[in-house]
Amino acid sequence: MRTAQAVAWKEIQIYFSSPTAYIVGLIFLALTGFFFTQDLGDPFPEATLTPFFDGAIIVFILLAPALTMRLLAEESKLGTIELLLTSPVRDWEIIVGKYVASIVFFLVLVGLSFLYAILLFVYASPDPGPIYAGYLGLILYGSAALAIGLLTSTMTNNQIVSAVVAMGILLALFFADRAFGSISGKAGEIIGEMGLRGHYDDFARGVIDTTNIVYFVSVIAFFLFLSIRTLESRRWR
Repeated sequence: MRTAQAVAWKEIQIYFSSPTAYIVGLIFLALTGFFFTQDLGDPFPEATLTPFFDGAIIVFILLAPALTMRLLAEESKLGTIELLLTSPVRDWEIIVGKYVASIVFFLVLVGLSFLYAILLFVYASPDPGPIYAGYLGLILYGSAALAIGLLTSTMTNNQIVSAVVAMGILLALFFADRAFGSISGKAGEIIGEMGLRGHYDDFARGVIDTTNIVYFVSVIAFFLFLSIRTLESRRWR
């Protein structure tokens, strides 16, 4: 476990010293701030963060791959992956360490966005339930997106390829419940249940359902498991 912590700490230092990470952070805050202000021009604006939450998950489809694309793809490109694979570090420790680092940076971004909630509470009287639930959903959604991005980063030494593939998977999962909603029978029901958006929408409405929590945790565990297996396979190439 200490090794995973060491890997995570190293990656966290890289994140906070990387211009790319700061650019991604600024883009996230700028775009989500834009969505937050969308209702302010209405004659009777609602005291809600729903526009922010709806916009944040769309923005993160683009930004999650940017945060994870270098995690292992860069190691492969630079040849340092060989040092990792031949060192006394377990594959799961590498994956977990790098994943935790991406989560830490993501949580910092989410923490900075609390400014929108503070402004809402200062100038209005919003219902806190949907805000708390929305942030929980955003954290779970973002954590799942980062797990997907980490998997694609383990599969290639090209950061651009990693980002594009991760974005494609996220888009497919985002629209799954809508694109396949017209399919009748069990197949359509199963495909619809795979959609990220459908499980996130309840949180944005202020509903915390354990089924949705289990879904996101399962997605995270599944893609981290695939990442570990993919990294293990590279030892035998």
